Amino acid sequence: MKVKRSERLIDMTRYLLENPHALVSLTFFADRYDSAKSSISEDLTIIKKTFKDRGTGILETIAGAAGGVRYIPSITEEETEAFITQMCERLSEVDRLLPGGYVYLSDMLGEPAVLKTIGKIIATQYLNQRVDAVMTVATKGVPIAQAVSTYLDVPFVMVRRDSKITEGSTVSINYVSGSSNRVEKMELSKRSLKRGSRVLVVDDFMKGGGTVNGMKSLIEEFEAELVGITVFAESTFQGNRMVDDYTSLLCVDEVDVRNKSIYVKPGNYFEKSVKKTD
Repeated sequence: MKVKRSERLIDMTRYLLENPHALVSLTFFADRYDSAKSSISEDLTIIKKTFKDRGTGILETIAGAAGGVRYIPSITEEETEAFITQMCERLSEVDRLLPGGYVYLSDMLGEPAVLKTIGKIIATQYLNQRVDAVMTVATKGVPIAQAVSTYLDVPFVMVRRDSKITEGSTVSINYVSGSSNRVEKMELSKRSLKRGSRVLVVDDFMKGGGTVNGMKSLIEEFEAELVGITVFAESTFQGNRMVDDYTSLLCVDEVDVRNKSIYVKPGNYFEKSVKKTD
């Protein structure tokens, strides 16, 4: 059944937004709306311009018989800067201070709007790189990994610190915690990651970098390749951090437990993003 152009534009836009990175042929849309390919092509031109003007993402056109269009989510630098500024203000709230200089994040990382924006920001950073999987460690990094994997349209894998019978056989490693210098263990199901995969590591908070460094070692055990490391927040660390090549959205710069004060500033996201585009 043929539909009005306005209805067609709305439905095409919805379909593209819900299927990021999927290659959709003009034939698919033509059959879906009982419309000529020339009309579909005109509609896609409108959607492409709107996506670009509004900073919604990129509508990539692939020519040829097997071609079509692919929606690639992204976020503008202005939106990213506004979001990070807002998160710095929220994270600087005094009642977020926890023993040991940690900061309470769980409520923020439970908000769908916050997670969606974090996911899009991190996905935008790796827009021009091939990512086969997103890795995090249970449990607080899971929502971030889910959000990023949705926008990249790749699986996410979860590293555990304890054995689960439902995981089947696993690969385990020992690693040194960067903040406490204790030897700990983490493991990943053998079925989770294919050899040669390009893996993006994400996490909610990084202090000494021991957990992230442990995930790097696990990736090597699977003969996979590390694409990059991005954390939502890092804290300043006295001593040698176990990883030095990473991206952070926020940085907990000053924590005064006695006076119960926190100062949070933007992380190195923009600095890293500029380097990637140079």
